[in-house]
Amino acid sequence: MSRSTYVYVDKENSITLKNVKEYLTYYQEITSKTGKQLAWNYEDHAFPYTVIEKKEEQGNYLLLKGNLDRYYGLLIGVDEIENIIQITLPNSAKHGDKSKANELAKFLRKKLHGKLKLFNGRMMVK
Repeated sequence: MSRSTYVYVDKENSITLKNVKEYLTYYQEITSKTGKQLAWNYEDHAFPYTVIEKKEEQGNYLLLKGNLDRYYGLLIGVDEIENIIQITLPNSAKHGDKSKANELAKFLRKKLHGKLKLFNGRMMVK
């Protein structure tokens, strides 16, 4: 059974799938800079995914396909009306995917000044 975590974005901010993709690109950039400072190829481990935009009848979403053997992938969707970002672990997700999903969800919550409902049901607020 797949599991999800949710980022509830403030009503003041609107969110789209394009915005989420931009935040993921920004995340990759800042982790790349960290790697340069450490003289280590950190970005491959900090963001071990390839972002693929999927368009289907049920809606559009981002597929983050794992590049390393410790990662399978994640799904990210946006409810633009309710201002919610959903990060889903597919059934075949690995432990590394769950850790990375939590990390990305916390990053998005902080950037968007929202609330976060973790996989275990607990809420993180501002």
